[in-house]
Amino acid sequence: MLMNRHTKAAAPAIPDEIRADVETLWRYHDMHHQLRPCEVGIGLGSHDLGVAVIATRLFHEGLYPLIVFTGANAPTTVERFPRGEAVHYREYAVEQGVPAESILVEPRARNTSENLEYSRRLLAERKIPVESVLIMSRPYQQRRAYATCRRVWPEVDVVCASNSLELDDYVRSIGDPRRVVDMLVGDTQRIEVYAERGFAIPQEVPDEVQAAFGRLVAAGYTSRLI
Repeated sequence: MLMNRHTKAAAPAIPDEIRADVETLWRYHDMHHQLRPCEVGIGLGSHDLGVAVIATRLFHEGLYPLIVFTGANAPTTVERFPRGEAVHYREYAVEQGVPAESILVEPRARNTSENLEYSRRLLAERKIPVESVLIMSRPYQQRRAYATCRRVWPEVDVVCASNSLELDDYVRSIGDPRRVVDMLVGDTQRIEVYAERGFAIPQEVPDEVQAAFGRLVAAGYTSRLI
């Protein structure tokens, strides 16, 4: 049927044939942490402005008095955030009423380990003592962020959070189902690979997660694999 000017195109969606496997990975990466006040909130740079959204909301809810936004650019983010991920996140937060003096920007990190290590150094340089951090990331980056923090910053108490969207709502917010699935598959692989390489602590990967990952790789969702 031809679309006329009054007909809206269907919103992008996860294909039905892979939905169950995508939902399995989506649930696995959510740490389901109970939010509690921390000394610092850390927003990890990415292509997802939702990190800045949740960081801003939790600041206004009083979960922390200081935000560190960390991130340079990657091939997947430079078009959307040309001045750097952390810089754009800061601009969003200030527009939403977060005082500029309550935000630190770390503009060099290009991976999760650097996000956390460089944030740690920045806080130490500012002589800001930190015993607890609330890390905000893409929904499917939570587990990797947690495991990485436990490796590179083991002395802090860490809580993880993401913008609270269901899978379909998240896909609509990004506008590209394949990109979301590719990133989910890539982050799942990194849980084991990065632990083996010493970048993160090991995490249990249940059989159903391994199976879902294998089927999605076989289906061609491989662009974010190492």
